[in-house]
Amino acid sequence: MSGRFNVVPNRKPRLPVMVTQGKTPYGLEIIENCLACPVRQDRIFCNLSPEGVQRLDEITTTAVYPKGATLFVQGQVGHGVFILCTGRVKLSTSSSDGKTLILKIADPGDLLGLPATISGRPYEASADVLEPCQANFIHSADFLNFLRDFGEAAVRVAQELGAKYQSALEELKNIGLSRSTSEKLARFLLDWTARQARGGEPLRATLALTHEEIAQMIGASRETVTRLFAEFKRKNLLEIKGSSFLIKDKAALEEIVAGA
Repeated sequence: MSGRFNVVPNRKPRLPVMVTQGKTPYGLEIIENCLACPVRQDRIFCNLSPEGVQRLDEITTTAVYPKGATLFVQGQVGHGVFILCTGRVKLSTSSSDGKTLILKIADPGDLLGLPATISGRPYEASADVLEPCQANFIHSADFLNFLRDFGEAAVRVAQELGAKYQSALEELKNIGLSRSTSEKLARFLLDWTARQARGGEPLRATLALTHEEIAQMIGASRETVTRLFAEFKRKNLLEIKGSSFLIKDKAALEEIVAGA
């Protein structure tokens, strides 16, 4: 496993760790108890019965990771599942010739490494931390026993796997059936702002991704993405300041997506 990470020592860790001093490394609000999680009701997997959440808390190792850390690597034997509590994680797959495709940017509440943990096969992707985050780890054996004992949790996991399948099909459709790279980028920008529209300005978002990473998400080259950003700015479709951007003409981007 690459990358260094920190663990809040409230569980016996099963992974190599570097213990931190204090409870808020990287300025994060650490969630040390699943029962006391302030956003528990918003997350499908965590919103179980009190008994289920109590067992979940008992088998979980709470860990805090810095930007750039790696949770697991594509092809590595699956050793467990990660529940992302805060921050974002990039899931990517690479070919033997070094080409990389970003499959998803995971948000808080997502389960990482779930297919490998359920099937007993190697991780199908690599998981790299985009920003300081808390990701709670559950060892494979503990997780599978948890599912056997709590049917409601098993149903939630089945729903999660179904959602992952549907999401993968949607991404394949977007990449494979889009007529142009400008259509792919326009769709990406609209989807990204929709994900972050939670009480703030609906068309403004923070983008902690490089042009290279965006290219890996939409199946394009970095040079093409850079050129299209400049073109969208020139046409007054976007306003970009540092790592944030504002969609100034949503209708025009929607027309690009529709192929108009």
